[in-house]
Amino acid sequence: MMHKKFLLPLLGCALFGAAAISQAQTAPGTPAATATAAAPERQAGFVKSVRGDVKLLSAAATARNAVPGDALASVDRIVTGPDSSAAVVLRDDTTLVVGPSSRLDLKQFHFDATTHEGGLLVSLLRGSMRMITGLIGKTNPDAVRVETQTATIGIRGTDFIVQTDGQP
Repeated sequence: MMHKKFLLPLLGCALFGAAAISQAQTAPGTPAATATAAAPERQAGFVKSVRGDVKLLSAAATARNAVPGDALASVDRIVTGPDSSAAVVLRDDTTLVVGPSSRLDLKQFHFDATTHEGGLLVSLLRGSMRMITGLIGKTNPDAVRVETQTATIGIRGTDFIVQTDGQP
């Protein structure tokens, strides 16, 4: 019974994540692709797709509705409502798909496009997330970490799903 409670939401997140990523292919020259190409070094990435009520909170606690093409700072929070989700792409091509009723903090992101060195730390406070690692995870898996309230996960794969209920 416990496996069923865990697997059904996980399967739903996986299916949505696959759909969001397949829809998230951006052609060169589109506004999102152009925004990424012109991104300053402090920009971590951009919002690729949004479904439902998704908010971005800055480090200064300024909230805004997320729309495709929005810049994502190196320290931002993504909050999704019920029946909502978002896909973001970081500068190293890491893709994060945040599921319904989730809260995800991008705590640290730095990446040098020339050397492919960098680091990524995300904290899943509640809900679910699918991550497909980019160059940082492929060249230095130890530099990618995912925190939950009960564990810190070291990355050893390139595509995985994390879910938490937000209760310690």
